[in-house]
Amino acid sequence: MSMTCHNLDFGRGKLDLVACGCSSNASIDRYSVRNFAKSVSKSCNRDYGSRRLVCCRRDIARCRVFSTKTPETLLEGVAEGPTGLLKLKKDSREPISITNLFEVVADDLLTLNQNLQSIVGAENPVLMSAAEQIFGAGGKRMRPALVFLVSRATAEVVGLKELTTEHRRLAEIIEMIHTASLIHDDVLDESDMRRGKETVHQVYGTRVAVLAGDFMFAQSSWYLANLENIEVIKLISQVIKDFASGEIKQASSLFDCDVELEEYLIKSYYKTASLIAASTKGAAIFSGVDSSVSMQMYDYGKNLGLSFQVVDDILDFTQSAEQLGKPAGSDLAKGNLTAPVIFALEQSPKLREIIESEFCESGSLDEAIELVKNFGGIERAQELAKEKADLAIQNLSCLPQGSYQSALEEMVLYNLERIQ
Repeated sequence: MSMTCHNLDFGRGKLDLVACGCSSNASIDRYSVRNFAKSVSKSCNRDYGSRRLVCCRRDIARCRVFSTKTPETLLEGVAEGPTGLLKLKKDSREPISITNLFEVVADDLLTLNQNLQSIVGAENPVLMSAAEQIFGAGGKRMRPALVFLVSRATAEVVGLKELTTEHRRLAEIIEMIHTASLIHDDVLDESDMRRGKETVHQVYGTRVAVLAGDFMFAQSSWYLANLENIEVIKLISQVIKDFASGEIKQASSLFDCDVELEEYLIKSYYKTASLIAASTKGAAIFSGVDSSVSMQMYDYGKNLGLSFQVVDDILDFTQSAEQLGKPAGSDLAKGNLTAPVIFALEQSPKLREIIESEFCESGSLDEAIELVKNFGGIERAQELAKEKADLAIQNLSCLPQGSYQSALEEMVLYNLERIQ
């Protein structure tokens, strides 16, 4: 796979992407996820033809790209054609259950739930009631589960027998930050429903909702500081800044039909992938693994997060309001143009006309949704989600094979199954 040198300005400073020096220009083989996992060595130093993969897996320490300030190549893996896409096997196996997926860390998640109630509820029962609207609204605890899975997988790398207090506290901090961001997002978006339930500000009012979100951000920051690990503190603190950057980017580009895919991916990184990437890297840091492994965990979280966001944006067009727990097409209605819309705009002048009118005519939103579907927006967004999933799978190759590595791989599959 050829690599070139780029210099991108993402707003927080320039990101230099340096050619890794790989000798192979072959494109990525089209493995299924299952075959891919079997074909890649669980050791970073073996060569199973993996020189075809990004950055020559034979020497991961030499080939990786570093950035402490900016998201790495967010467009990495976005091909002009279908090259590099995962081909998922449509076999007879049952769909992946999120409950079964997290079974290997079920006890960890149970402890997390108990600790969250203690952390938030002891001094602020009203705020806990507000937060419980989110905690109890069908959330999957995906982010803390990823912390536990990566923690246990990377602990195996260094022979650590049990999780540390820092691992567990990190999972709690991540869930508090995520919950706070959801509460604030619903206020900003004026959303009445989340996961089929009324939002916090709808039940308790905007004032309590804002205070509840502020409190959880502050509480998480206090616990973060007490971890006394400057690398993790910087990592997670950046996430909170990224949330604000993502909201500003989104607000400044509403109904803008000239928004480019790169801008969409950067915004998606800020709003979604940044937290997941920080979660998985932070977990690896507390396990004490080599920096090359922690960077791979960061990239896994980044690519999984971007894939999840693209899938969510596809479902906004393909699922019903009952399935979504909110009105279908709600992002488009508010002028937030996501991947399916960006792709469809390349083919449909009529879609641009409708969006720029801000859906002033009756039935225009429904017409726009149909245009997105009819002009390839859904299919091309599916390709993008699979490309990011492909990269996430590659990032797992340095972990020892076992139940935790398998669950991390299954998480990628679970996400893609949502659009099958």
